[in-house]
Amino acid sequence: MTLTNKSSTVVSTKGQVILPKAIRESKGWRAGQKLVVEETREGILLRPASPFPPTEPKDVFGSLSHHGKRLSDEDIEKALRAAAKRRYAGD
Repeated sequence: MTLTNKSSTVVSTKGQVILPKAIRESKGWRAGQKLVVEETREGILLRPASPFPPTEPKDVFGSLSHHGKRLSDEDIEKALRAAAKRRYAGD
């Protein structure tokens, strides 16, 4: 990881740190931006918090309904090949 923007700041009595304007602007962080604070071997890592809760694929697989015949791997392969042929036929 290459550090391209280096500056210093001070921790307040409340534990607050002011991020330099150049860094906030380069990351697109505005007032109110939620950040994840992570302790690493190298120091502290700040990154934007996801607006969505963490999920696993198994949590969302059943959320989409499907009505119709279940396709085999072979059927899917045939459909993909046909679509690729149609898409790139003129090349």
